[in-house]
Amino acid sequence: MFNPSREEVRRFFCQAWGKHLKAGVLTPLETMVLDWMLEHPEYHALFADEEGALEQDCTPERGETNPFLHLSMHLSIAEQVSIDQPPGIRQAYEALARRLDSPHAAHHRIMECLGQMLWNAQRSGQPPDAEAYVEDIRRAARG
Repeated sequence: MFNPSREEVRRFFCQAWGKHLKAGVLTPLETMVLDWMLEHPEYHALFADEEGALEQDCTPERGETNPFLHLSMHLSIAEQVSIDQPPGIRQAYEALARRLDSPHAAHHRIMECLGQMLWNAQRSGQPPDAEAYVEDIRRAARG
């Protein structure tokens, strides 16, 4: 199972960004992440400073978003949708993207659902409830 360290994740993102800036050849995974990086210009300066990125601490207590976690969630959701796992997520995502008129906004709303599912599982000590997760996305799609 792939379990990179915090430093490895940050280096991966920064190195993908560096390759992009130099018009280098990207791996398929780097290409996927670059698509999401381009959607977030507010993070570009951080990605361009690999050493600074390694030192950056982003805490919700200070009202900060962790750019690396945020982009990792984009990748996770994109993978879930591409393989329709958990079952039904692709259809729920497509309906939500239509309602919001934005695949990117749909991803952000699904991040809230994903975070809620993980928080519920952690709090209850039970495995994540994939059916409840997809139903939460369906509810969001209905408005």
